[in-house]
Amino acid sequence: MNFPEDLLYTESHEWVRDEGSQVVIGLTDYAQRQLKDIVYVELPEIGSEFKKGESMGVVESVKTVADVFSPVTGKVIETNGALKEHPEWINTDPYGKGWITRMEVRDKEELKGLLSSRDYQGSLSEE
Repeated sequence: MNFPEDLLYTESHEWVRDEGSQVVIGLTDYAQRQLKDIVYVELPEIGSEFKKGESMGVVESVKTVADVFSPVTGKVIETNGALKEHPEWINTDPYGKGWITRMEVRDKEELKGLLSSRDYQGSLSEE
C-alpha cells in the first residue's frame, strides 16, 4: 500500500494535503482497498461548513457505504465533480485524480493533531 510522506492522515482513513490556508482531502489507499470497487460518491456542497470529525460525504462501494469525515474545521471551496462520472478514480488513483474536496481551513492548529505517514501505518497494524 502507498502512504505518501508529504500527506497527513486521520484514524478514519482520510488523507490531507496541506496547501497553506487550504487543504485537499481524499480517502487513503488503505480505505479504498477495504471498500473495494467504489460505485458512487456523494460530495459535500460548495460553501458548506464542517467541524472536525463531522461527516461531509458518503462513498458507496459494491461492499458497503462509508462516511467521509472532515479532518479539519473549515469551508468547502471545491469538490471533485469528476467523481460523479468516475467514482472508480478513488480506487485507481486515491492521491491524485481521486481527491474528494478542497477546504479552507479555519484553524491550522488542527493539522497538528493529524497523523504522519509513519504514524498512520502504525495505526493500521493495530487494526
